[in-house]
Amino acid sequence: MPPQGAAPAGSSGPSSGSKGRGGLAAAVVAGSLVVGALAGFGGAAAWDAFDDDDEASTSSSSTSSSQDQNSQVGSGASTDSVEAVAAKVLPSVVKIDVTSQQGAGSGSGIVLTADGRILTNDHVVSGAGQGGTISVSFSDGSRADAEVVGTDPLTDVAVIQAQDVDDLTPASLGNSDDLAIGEEVVAVGSPYGLDATVTSGIISALNRPVNVGQNTEGNTTAYPAIQTDAAINPGNSGGPLVDMDGNVVGMNSSILSNSSSSGEAGSIGLGFAIPIDAALPIVEQIVAGEEPTHAILGITVSDASGVQGGNASASPSEGALIREVSPQSAAGQAGLEAGDVITRIDDHPVTGADSLVATIRSYRPGDTVTVVYERGGEEESTDLTLDSDGDS
Repeated sequence: MPPQGAAPAGSSGPSSGSKGRGGLAAAVVAGSLVVGALAGFGGAAAWDAFDDDDEASTSSSSTSSSQDQNSQVGSGASTDSVEAVAAKVLPSVVKIDVTSQQGAGSGSGIVLTADGRILTNDHVVSGAGQGGTISVSFSDGSRADAEVVGTDPLTDVAVIQAQDVDDLTPASLGNSDDLAIGEEVVAVGSPYGLDATVTSGIISALNRPVNVGQNTEGNTTAYPAIQTDAAINPGNSGGPLVDMDGNVVGMNSSILSNSSSSGEAGSIGLGFAIPIDAALPIVEQIVAGEEPTHAILGITVSDASGVQGGNASASPSEGALIREVSPQSAAGQAGLEAGDVITRIDDHPVTGADSLVATIRSYRPGDTVTVVYERGGEEESTDLTLDSDGDS
């Protein structure tokens, strides 16, 4: 089954448009795959295609120091080698340890500023929300306490601030929109607590709809992921996926894995990263002290496959079936109706509910999109301006 969604291990324009009351919440179809198992507080969120039970496990403690690992990185490598990329990126990657009453876990983070602002996953630091603590280990072997600046569970993005640090090496940020399938990439992080671990591979697919759960309001955490075969394991979450120039193009966040006999998920070459271009608008809102906003259509959907009825003459094998439409939403004002089956947003095919959620999450409120849908056996389209869930 191809990936149809995920979140813990998704651009441009201001928030505007008519007010919409309905969030883009994907209804779960009976018999659909459960894809939301998190690996501890800080592991890559395990997307287990072979076990429908949610499981939790904690990353092991670190068994090697970043300082020791980095001392072995050479300086004479060619500029486009994995060795050269590692030498550039490792000083900008941190190990994040989280403790709380529920236990302990570890993950990874990306240094954004010299004074300690760090990008990571929401699911890495969410365990610190109830009286927990966060500490950060840097590439030179030093450590610092950290506090959460803000989080966004719907995109699995978080920003933390390390305390009393300076002269850190900020990561160089790239452009995920420029990526191509087959391009070489490098992943850096702390799998199973083994900090400063470097793996390499290629981009296996782009815009892969990944869904790893829902928030308390039932809204799906989904993003159009970068798929890679670079080894990603629990503890890699929040760490960078970089191109061969050492620029961050994604944040490693989830894995599809066959759980081992011990119950912990391991890499089988199916890892997923949040595109950096999708994460940065959320980061900017968090840093500005704003509540993160997301683009919405104002509808509730389910997978069209196998569903009888609707406005299509025969239910399409792929698409997102509209269940409900908020009348004052962008979708309602554009004339979309319950029973319509959305098959494409601009040039992006929509294969199901998660695919639609992930695709819309790649846009920002106020963006204009073309929605292609089926009604009465005919393909139709409409242009609309996406709402903001901040107006709900």
